[in-house]
Amino acid sequence: MSAAALPRRTVLAYGVLGFPLAFAALPIYVHVPKLYADSLGLPLALVGAVLLGARVVDAVADPLIGWASDRLGGRRWLIALGLVPLALGVLALLRPPADADALWLLLALTVAYAGYSLANINYQAWGARLAPTSLDRTRVVAAREGFGLAGVVLAAALPAWLAADPAAGLGQLALIFVPVVVLAGVVTLGGARGGERGRSMASARMLAAVLRRPAFRRLLAVFAVGGIAAAVPATTVLFFVDDVIGEGQRAGMFLAAYFVAGGVSLPLWVALARRVGKLRAWLLSMGLSIVAFAWAAGLGAGDGLAFGLICVASGLALGADLSLPPAMLADQLAHGADGDGACFGWWNFATKANLALAAGVSLPLLALLGYVPGARDAQALSALAIVYAGVPVALKAVAATLLWRWRDRMGEMR
Repeated sequence: MSAAALPRRTVLAYGVLGFPLAFAALPIYVHVPKLYADSLGLPLALVGAVLLGARVVDAVADPLIGWASDRLGGRRWLIALGLVPLALGVLALLRPPADADALWLLLALTVAYAGYSLANINYQAWGARLAPTSLDRTRVVAAREGFGLAGVVLAAALPAWLAADPAAGLGQLALIFVPVVVLAGVVTLGGARGGERGRSMASARMLAAVLRRPAFRRLLAVFAVGGIAAAVPATTVLFFVDDVIGEGQRAGMFLAAYFVAGGVSLPLWVALARRVGKLRAWLLSMGLSIVAFAWAAGLGAGDGLAFGLICVASGLALGADLSLPPAMLADQLAHGADGDGACFGWWNFATKANLALAAGVSLPLLALLGYVPGARDAQALSALAIVYAGVPVALKAVAATLLWRWRDRMGEMR
């Protein structure tokens, strides 16, 4: 007898917490550098060094947090515990005192990152066990990422709506975040039940043991390569819109089109995965992304409409990237393997390493190829097009090749 489908209200209740987690992540990654360099007057190089150091420590800590969470057990109380430092850290980051220095920035980042990692790793691991069937696991991930995309879009728009001064807008955003995360936590932790496992007695060797699982290692490799392919254009898109398309004033509209398309596409990818399987649906999304960025490579000044269509197409592919790989990981864990937290710890490590590698490779590569912001000469714009569009095409092609080559060894469930 097949397991009963997970009720829709449970799926939605679980997904709600994705909203504040994504809502907090956007200002931390996007607005904090400018806030501390411009509004507080800290040297840009110092801000960059603090951010890099904090992010490296954060990424390395994720597998350890995942392993420790497995040992402690009780995903729901660990999520609740993580939300407290997350809320305090966001308040400290976005409402700093006038004399805040680099030490304040470092401590606030550390608190926010620790809370976010503890809550998010356990949230993901809980979701992997919450659903009884492969289809339900896809629904659970899609709900989480759908609410997350809504959080990203709202966090991007609110500061400008709340105040004319960017720093003041971020401060008000932080005040809004606290009741939002409390309410979302109550809805998710109170409305979604089940899926918890007892304590795991796995030793620290579990961190290495999960990497020795061939199916997990292959899935993580494809996810990492594809993730870097997505992170490179995310790092360079504002330069591309400003200098190649020449429509920097519409950057917000292009980003909104990208994220809205990603959110709208989530149920479509769930439906397609039901028909053809998650692996083949993910492969199709990679093909869509390759076509979109290959088109982008040939754009020039005044091609705003075409670029908007590319944002929609790549946003549709984003929906698959957000929903299908984590659901495939949940399928692997459903086979009974231990170490859920360790797996999602490595998963989060890969996600954060993708962002760091994208910035650490794409920006120096642009400089090496002769591009500087504001450039209009053909060589510089060609370099920008190569990095923004050409690199993602190549990396997505590698990811698609690996995914197809390993299609029978991913532990996929239909």
